[in-house]
Amino acid sequence: MSHTPEVLFVCVHNAGRSQMAAALLHHHARGRVTVRSAGSAPAETINPAVVEVMAELGIDLSREFPKPLTTDAVQAADVVITMGCGDACPVLPGKRYLDWQLDDPAGKPAAEIRPIRDEIDRRVRALLADLVPSA
Repeated sequence: MSHTPEVLFVCVHNAGRSQMAAALLHHHARGRVTVRSAGSAPAETINPAVVEVMAELGIDLSREFPKPLTTDAVQAADVVITMGCGDACPVLPGKRYLDWQLDDPAGKPAAEIRPIRDEIDRRVRALLADLVPSA
């Protein structure tokens, strides 16, 4: 199969969970998966505590920014993952949709975000093994 799988992570603000998931999948996939994230109502900036806990893993989110959800992004994706925030995505045929119920890191200190990050990492690794079996 020559197609590179594409994954879109979606949350309302695209400032926490979806950014962590996209960065972790990008990190682990090493180019074997195209990764995007977006929000239906993007925030102005990424949650600084999320940037902090990702930096602990050597992943720099300091240059990232929340992006708006578009139908084009959903159309391009093979897998669309909402991050437990009840977000409404366009539902298109031929797409795989998953909803990962996860606590919202908004307003939480780094100590409370680390377990959320680690759960996202676990799910991302399982998704990668499913998308790219040789991973």
